[in-house]
Amino acid sequence: MKIVETLNEKLLNKDLNKSNECLLGIDTYKNTALMYSQIENAISVLSDMQANKSYVYKSNTAFELGLNVDENPMLIDSIWEEEILKKIHPDDKLKKYIHELRFFKLMDSLKPKARQDYSVLSRIRIKDKNEEYKFVQHRMFYVYSPYNGKLRFALCLYSISIDQSILLPSDFLIVNSVKGEVVVEDKLNYRNILSQRELEILKFVGEGFTSKEIAEFLFISVNTVSRHRQNILEKLKVKNSIKAFNESFH
Repeated sequence: MKIVETLNEKLLNKDLNKSNECLLGIDTYKNTALMYSQIENAISVLSDMQANKSYVYKSNTAFELGLNVDENPMLIDSIWEEEILKKIHPDDKLKKYIHELRFFKLMDSLKPKARQDYSVLSRIRIKDKNEEYKFVQHRMFYVYSPYNGKLRFALCLYSISIDQSILLPSDFLIVNSVKGEVVVEDKLNYRNILSQRELEILKFVGEGFTSKEIAEFLFISVNTVSRHRQNILEKLKVKNSIKAFNESFH
């Protein structure tokens, strides 16, 4: 996947000049990753961009997602936690990579003191122990070196999402946690394209209900349902409602 190659070029510190190395001690950050896994029951991944290694700290959430817990932490000779990534829905994995590149570019454009205010907040589909997709909240934080100004660590947290409703699709955000603001939203997110009523109607369509039945459920006219269905087709640029449902919810 070409985007992974691009990310490796951006994220990894390949400077052979030892005098330009980051001197941050990793133990503090490993303890932070461990703490998150214990307190939040999250799977915590600390990636070291200078050493091209990752440390994966697993909690009971790992059992729910059917992950191997023999080693804790598990050391990986890569910045990519492949055991987790291979369980992510293919569409969400691609979006995750695109979103991380977008996050890197944003952080790279900011002054060093401003970077600590920003993080990634995503809602992605990951296969659980029963090989069924479950929504998982993914958060990511960057730590830059005060010695050479380069990205040194990335901390990723995975935890089971409280809301498993398919009415809320996969979500990819960049947030400013100081101001409590969403800075960047994923433009491919259907929730940004369709209204809440359109999403509601589309779900009923996917479950096989007729326009008349949907109208009765929602206490609106059949004509209103038909108008919403037409709007959905035009917004998603598809030929029929079933295809619209499949593209939005699967």
